[in-house]
Amino acid sequence: MADQTSDETLRRVLSTTRVIAVAGIVPDTSKPSNYVAQFLADRGYRVIPVNAARAGEMALGQAILASFADIPADVRVDMVDIFRRSEQVPPEVEEALEHLPHLRTIWMQVGIANAEAAALARARGLTVVQDRCPKVELPRLFGMQKLGEYATDPMV
Repeated sequence: MADQTSDETLRRVLSTTRVIAVAGIVPDTSKPSNYVAQFLADRGYRVIPVNAARAGEMALGQAILASFADIPADVRVDMVDIFRRSEQVPPEVEEALEHLPHLRTIWMQVGIANAEAAALARARGLTVVQDRCPKVELPRLFGMQKLGEYATDPMV
């Protein structure tokens, strides 16, 4: 099922998000999880790499964390961008909801959708995007500006 998130919602999410935890990132720069995360970092987002299987390895010049619980409490993660198989998404969302109190968006990458995880996140008031990529949506909606050039909410 195609994602029905409106362009207005995508613009709001992408223009108010500042910190993104990327779940399932790998160190290999030729892999989508890595080059999408690098693209986001290049656009001005703070990107936090998370992957239990690769914990301690380096991605984006920083150590990959094992879980969302390892993100320092003073870091206000706005969005989790998930690079995991669809059936692996519910535990990621559950852990994110448990450990990231300021979380506003769950984003599942192209080819990834999970109705159970989406319902869980929506029930907690989060925006859910499925089967889309911010590396595609950012240029489509804003051109190639950096974060500060398209931020619309002065309070974030």
